[in-house]
Amino acid sequence: MTTTTWQLQTPIDGVVFDCDGTLSAIEGINELAKYNNVGEEITALTEQAMSQTGLNPKLYHQRLVRIAPQAKQLIALGEAYRQNQIPDGKVVIETLKRYHKAVYLVSAGLSQALHLFGEYLNIPKNNIYAVDVHFDAAGHFIDFDHTSPLTTQLGKQMIVNQLKQIHDRIIHIGDGLNDLVTHDLVTRFIGFGGAFYRKNIEAQCHFYIRTCSLAPVLPLVLTAAEYELLNEQERIFYHKGLDAIQSGHVKCPDKDNSKA
Repeated sequence: MTTTTWQLQTPIDGVVFDCDGTLSAIEGINELAKYNNVGEEITALTEQAMSQTGLNPKLYHQRLVRIAPQAKQLIALGEAYRQNQIPDGKVVIETLKRYHKAVYLVSAGLSQALHLFGEYLNIPKNNIYAVDVHFDAAGHFIDFDHTSPLTTQLGKQMIVNQLKQIHDRIIHIGDGLNDLVTHDLVTRFIGFGGAFYRKNIEAQCHFYIRTCSLAPVLPLVLTAAEYELLNEQERIFYHKGLDAIQSGHVKCPDKDNSKA
């Protein structure tokens, strides 16, 4: 394979994925709001947090209290994540794991739903970071874990700093301001706009996926030597991602026209 100027030369150790708007095309909190007839109000607050202000505990509390989700609704949300998964995400995760990349799911979403989706994606439960929600015996909402850093704007930065104690080289893939805070911490940050395109996020990313597929993650994460080890099926998805890069659907510095 012909190497490119943007291709990583040294293998990475871990890959962090956001969930809402990255691995799945929905915003989970907005789906819960629809279940409880406060969709328009909550959607506006979510977009404000994702593209303008970032998260904060007050906003997080405001949304959850207004929605008051039921335990059974988080189970339904886990299934909604699966039904709305971003194309090629599962095969990308399986490929990364086969090449010994630790895969993490780090989200300000609700852990009960995220664990269900993570189980489907074969991401170990211990590698999933989300916010716990508390219910009473009847499944009615009581509260959430106010100590979770993920309810704050810099929460993912804190989690990634912890992961850097384990992995020297980390990639982070996400769609919002709460992901972008890790940009200068990780080996490579990849913005994802295939579900929700945000111009201000793209402007701050060296790498930004504009197409609704996670296939470009493979050429952006794997080295040339790792490409040579891919099996026939994995190469199909690698080339799908490479085609997206070369056709301009991925913002990529110093992109050339070489073919793998």
